[in-house]
This record gives sequence, C-alpha cells and structure tokens, in this order.
Amino acid sequence: MARSYNLADLLEILAEAGPDRLALVAGTERRTYRELNERAGRVGHHLAAAGVRPGEHVAILSWNRAEWIEAFFGAFKIRAVPIPVNYRYVAGELRHVLGDSDSVALIGERSLLQRVQEVRAELPKLRHVVVLEDGGENEVPGAVRYEDALKEASPDDDFPARSSDDRYIMYTGGTTGYPKGVVWRCEDIFFGALGGGNILGDPVRSPEELAEKAKQPPTAVLDCAPVMHGAGQWVALMGLLGGTKTVLYTEHHFDPASALKLAAAERANVIMLVGDAMGRPLARELAKGGYDTSALLAIASGGAPLTEKAKDEFRAVLPNIAFLDTYGASETGACGPSVGGGEGTARFQMKPGVTVLDEDLKPVRPGQVGRLARSGHIPLGYYNDPEKTAATFFTDAEGTRWAIPGDYASLAEDGTIVLLGRGSLVINTGGEKVYPEEVEVALKDHPDVDDCIVVGAPDERFGQCVAAVVAPRPGTEPTLEELVEHCRGRLAGYKLPRRLKLVPEVRRTAVGKSDYRWARSVLAETGS
Repeated sequence: MARSYNLADLLEILAEAGPDRLALVAGTERRTYRELNERAGRVGHHLAAAGVRPGEHVAILSWNRAEWIEAFFGAFKIRAVPIPVNYRYVAGELRHVLGDSDSVALIGERSLLQRVQEVRAELPKLRHVVVLEDGGENEVPGAVRYEDALKEASPDDDFPARSSDDRYIMYTGGTTGYPKGVVWRCEDIFFGALGGGNILGDPVRSPEELAEKAKQPPTAVLDCAPVMHGAGQWVALMGLLGGTKTVLYTEHHFDPASALKLAAAERANVIMLVGDAMGRPLARELAKGGYDTSALLAIASGGAPLTEKAKDEFRAVLPNIAFLDTYGASETGACGPSVGGGEGTARFQMKPGVTVLDEDLKPVRPGQVGRLARSGHIPLGYYNDPEKTAATFFTDAEGTRWAIPGDYASLAEDGTIVLLGRGSLVINTGGEKVYPEEVEVALKDHPDVDDCIVVGAPDERFGQCVAAVVAPRPGTEPTLEELVEHCRGRLAGYKLPRRLKLVPEVRRTAVGKSDYRWARSVLAETGS
C-alpha cells in the first residue's frame, strides 16, 4: 500500500522497519516503535468507535507525557485532527480554543479537565471526553478512562487509506489576544517544520524512505519544551519520525538538576530548551560540576532564542558544545538556524523560500527593513477565519504564495536575516506569547484602574515579562499584588503582570490608540 505524509503513516513505516527500536521515554514510561504505534492504534479505534470521523477535531489537554504522543498519533490514525491545548489556560481561554476549534472529543488530564467542566455547557459540539489520570480526584461526568478505552480497542493497523492532504492544526495567538488555529496539510508541515525526514540534509523523496532511519545508529534528544507548543512538538516529532529516541521532560516545573540527570541517564545527544528561561539555569547548574555530559553534542532552543550571554555560560563549561537555535513560527514552520546576532536582535541563515519582503511583496535590498516571509511548504490559513487568513497569506503578481506573519526583519549583506521584532506587539516571556490587549481588558475591569497600557519589559530570566503602566482612579493606589490577584482567575499565570508603574494619566496617540513607545519609556526611566 502506498504511504502518504499523514503523520500516522510515517509512524507506521518506522514501526514496521524497526519495531523494537526505542522511540519514546516519558517519566517511567518507555515505548518501542511497535508499542507506540499499537497504543496509538488503540486510541484511533476508540475514537472511531466513539463517533469521531475523518476531518473532525480531537483536543489534547495535558502536560508532557507518553499518552500525549499516543493521542496525537491516534487522531491521525483515523484522519482526524489533533488540537494541542495549552495546559496553563483558565476556563475562559479553554472555552475559546475548544469552541473555536469545533473539537468533538477531548483527551485530557483529570485535574485539568476541572476547568473544562466550568464551561462544558458552552461547548455543544464537544461530545466525548477521555480522562488521563494524574492524581486528581475531581469527577468528569460521562467521561471514559484512557486506559480502559485502550484495553477495549484493537491495536491493529486496519484503518482506511490516508492522504498527504490530511490536516494538521496548531493554535497560536493573534493580535486580538485570542488564539487562532493555523491549518497545514500534513505534507507541508512535514517538510516545512519537521525537517523533511533529514534535518541537516536533503529531505526524503518519498514517505517510504523513512524506513532507513530505523537502521541508523541510535541517538537521543531530551525535549524539555512543552509538546503542546510548536517548538517542543516539532522537536519531538523530528525525533520520533527520524528514528531518534525522544525523551520528554515530564516534571511540571523546570528543574535544571533533574534535567541534567535525565540527560545523563538517557545519554542525550541534544537537549531542547525554551530560551534563557531554561538555558541560563541549566548552564549555571552545569557549572557546579558532577554531571555526565559525555554524550551531549548540542543545545537546541525554540520558542525563544538563547542570548549570547547564555551561550557564553554554556561554553564556559562545555567549550565544544554546538547550538541549534532555530527561527520558527506557527505560520512559517522552521525557517533556519541562528548564526549569532547583536544586542536586541537575532540573526538567522534562512532556508530557500524564506526572505524579507516590502509592502509590494518584493524582496528588499540589503540593509532595508521589511517583513519576514516564506513560500513553498506553508499553511493553508487560519481555521474558520478568512479575514485573518487574508491578512497573513498573500499571493504575489507571479503567483507565488507567501506566509507573512508579522515579524519585521532586515536583510544583511551576507544574505542572513536579522529579526527586529513582532509588529503586533506580542510579548514573548519564556517562550509563551502574551497579547497586551487581553491583559489590558482584565486590568481595566479592576475597580481601581482607570486606564492602562501593557508592554513587554526586559527580564534577565524570561527575556521579557509582562509590565503594566496604570492610571488609577482618583484616590486609589492599587498594588501589583492586588492587580495580579484580580487577574488570576481570568488569565493564565504567564500572562499576569510582573511589574507595575502608576502614572497620573495614560498617554494615547492622536487617534486615541495606546502609546506603547511612551509606556516602555516610562518603565525604562523608572527602572520599574
């Protein structure tokens, strides 16, 4: 049977070629390719028996664990579409993503599903829930336990033929603060973000070529990033679809000592991190000594860049370490590796099809500023949102289709691309993206807040943190603690303000819009 680039087909190819090869390690769980494929098959059969049809959406709400990967591939088994959901979301955010995605089924951890229960009545399309046990004791009415579901389902790969056109969706934030689903074809995500079966070389020419990966000497990657985000998910999939042992960091809070012990125990060749938030604590822990790094060849980062200061800290302990710092976005995939950069910028050597365009969709000259763009293997658009699709995906006069998500950049003389920042004012805090308008709405609902502007402020650990410039109502003086507590039930923890500056009046532009440049200058002048 001819294989497609549907990700379940690709997993099956590796399971047939190397069934006993170790594929996945997550906590105490270990899966060979055969075991991973069979358990994913059971998930697929269970979902089909529950009425999930090809093209329908299956949400996954979980921390890093083996079952996350099984559920992900299990959806693809029946040509359904997995929808990764941020485990940090509170009830209102869950309502938006689960509702916007039209998810008909949800596989989630028991304690996290408690938040879903708060909004379940507002999700009429969600008709089936599968519970992953995590020690929680809350009831989930009408749900089935994950392991019970798998016991009653077949592990056989007797599914209908799949297609390279089958969909893959990754939810990301938008300029309005509401997450939106980026829709890819499976073939495009495989070549556009997953390395095309050969991360450092030419991509495969057919799905069947992946079978050769099962014959290569074993390698291992420790993925410390959350797989519900693009960077962590893509690294995990690159590993699994490349014959590499993929080790998931499963603790709920990043502990550098635990990560280094795990890397040593599993003989990790690469450690995947999320920028300085993980990188600098890991480098400082390494400096204490006592860790076996004999197998470690490279430090990778995604979701946020590693600064040169962080890299220098690693080099002080591991002088020969390589860095795999890659630029990527949900709308563009993985575009190219970092080649260093100056203060406040990152410089990348981009892949073919990636360039900087001006407003007329023409390539800029060296030294000019434009918007980063990619052609070729790019998404179809945003799920059920033609307006946002039209604002991000463009076709030029020659018929070339481009993804232009809003990152401003300049073209250097040597052909590298220097990133200058996101035009939408997104705050990147430790790899999590925060949209100012959403935080502003929450703050303005506090009785003592008259007006406010939210911006990203420099932060040594997380790159940026959420900072608020607030004009309080006359006679009041709200504290940061009070405002954080007010927002806690409305926003995920990483969106909560970390710095506060009170001002008599918030400055606005001539047309009444927030003056973000002024807000940043106020914070910089006061050191707040």
